[in-house]
Amino acid sequence: MLITSLDNDRIKGYIKLKDRKYRKKTKKFIVEGMHLVLEAYKKGIVEELIVEKDVVLPINLPTVYVTNEIINKISEMESTSNVMALCNMQDGEIIGNKILMLDDVQDPGNLGTIIRSAVAFNVDTIVLSPNTVDVYNPKVIRATQGMMFHINIVIKDLKEVITSLKEKEIPIYGTRVDYGQDVANFKNKDKAKYCLIMGNEGNGVKEEILDMCDAYLYIEMNSVVESLNVGVATSILLYELNK
Repeated sequence: MLITSLDNDRIKGYIKLKDRKYRKKTKKFIVEGMHLVLEAYKKGIVEELIVEKDVVLPINLPTVYVTNEIINKISEMESTSNVMALCNMQDGEIIGNKILMLDDVQDPGNLGTIIRSAVAFNVDTIVLSPNTVDVYNPKVIRATQGMMFHINIVIKDLKEVITSLKEKEIPIYGTRVDYGQDVANFKNKDKAKYCLIMGNEGNGVKEEILDMCDAYLYIEMNSVVESLNVGVATSILLYELNK
């Protein structure tokens, strides 16, 4: 199928997926670039390919061919790719004993870094608060380098999740220098299962969420440095918890 008009209803639908509310309503999103398309394909979530005319892909899926003008209109990248895919969101459930919880993280780059580190250090599930930056935001997708397709991600009220994890006797760890434990000295028995909560770039974890924690961790560092970027801090904590 070759589509050449921007007025085509299918093309209008692709373009509308730039809007978070429309993505949420339709449970669909666009990925751009061969690498991300292949990662989504491996996950089995690609509904159809969107490629520039005359491009041939060795993937047996429904394919919509479009003009360069249309590719540029759909794309949110400065340098557009001639390969895209329409993908279906998945409704995940909280699984495993190693849970990472994010309380209103806002920067797409930070979320992308955190997702990559979570995969690297064997987190089972990432729980995002409803006000965390959209994991299907194109900037987040690119920042994950496809790793978002290799980990279970759930969007849910954090208090509700914490309550259910406590019933399963999974300890809840927050981050706090006062009364906290240096994560480098954390005992192996306390790393077997956990829920680590990380917070918003400016405000950290909400007090009502911190009050639900069983213990607090901190990272020992030079006193000249007041704090670390949430992506960096999360990566260090997950590395130590994975040792």
